[in-house]
Amino acid sequence: LLIFLPVVASDSTAVRRRSPPGAEPRPKRRNKMPNIKIFSGSSHPDLSQKIADRLGLELGKVVTKKFSNQETCVEIGESVRGEDVYIVQSGCGEINDNLMELLIMINACKIASASRVTAVIPCFPYARQDKKDKSRAPISAKLVANMLSVSGADHIITMDLHASQIQGFFDIPVDNLYAEPAVLKWIKENIPEWKNCTIVSPDAGGAKRVTSIADRLNVDFALIHKERKKANEVDRMVLVGDVRDRVAILVDDMADTCGTICHAADKLISAGATKVYAILTHGIFSGPAISRINNACFEAVVVTNTIPQEEKMKHCSKIQVIDISMILAEAIRRTHNGESVSYLFSHVPL
Repeated sequence: LLIFLPVVASDSTAVRRRSPPGAEPRPKRRNKMPNIKIFSGSSHPDLSQKIADRLGLELGKVVTKKFSNQETCVEIGESVRGEDVYIVQSGCGEINDNLMELLIMINACKIASASRVTAVIPCFPYARQDKKDKSRAPISAKLVANMLSVSGADHIITMDLHASQIQGFFDIPVDNLYAEPAVLKWIKENIPEWKNCTIVSPDAGGAKRVTSIADRLNVDFALIHKERKKANEVDRMVLVGDVRDRVAILVDDMADTCGTICHAADKLISAGATKVYAILTHGIFSGPAISRINNACFEAVVVTNTIPQEEKMKHCSKIQVIDISMILAEAIRRTHNGESVSYLFSHVPL
């Protein structure tokens, strides 16, 4: 008994048969994800270069200049049509100029037909102005969120927002990465007595952050309650918890004039702590911060490089830096490939 089966042509054969004679071959289907381009703003070129090196990419060509009336002019030096664009610009230095530069770069890429524009903002500007805490106060963080959305940003990647609720100011996706895994790694590698330490929050707002770190290290935590008379000036501090004969590790998301952490360090030493370390995600260090750190009783003040620290390290030997470029680079890679970034909330990429 013979059974005859129909012969089915392969896809390529079928295409050849359907195409009329002499016609051009059909173009290959494009990849699901478009190509990737990374551009650096002028706020932190060193971090941008480290991110690009980690990803094995060249930074895109961009020229930033100012006219004589101080208007910012940005020229993107290569095609971004159909590209997945990432613009790295931290909220530091001349914050207002850098924010305006970021908005112009986003808009320039968007109207040049980039398929998606992601703003990588390691330190989010105006993050402390996130609520209406007195009459007629602005909510500037919401204003910045609106400006980024209107300029054409499709996605935001940032790190350790001052308040996680700022993510809700956006109608576009926001990935708020954490420096916590890198902080845990630094503590285990650089503090020999870390098993006999107490993690301390210099204010009530950071309680959730320190309890998370203390749980993962399986150590105790303490809290300092502070009362402010006015902004950047602390009136009185009360320690809640025990630090006697222990290493105290102060953990906070940012330090500006360093009045709070230096007061807190004195309070911890007077309460019987043997050594005091400070670990901060964003070391802003403005005004009298460097002289205060030099005169305080810290073993080390550890910050991440979301903000450039080279100049400050020249004037203060206590400042040490944790490199977080690999976390941002991995977040960019995963976003570009459509993968989950939640792994980075608890692990440092190798």
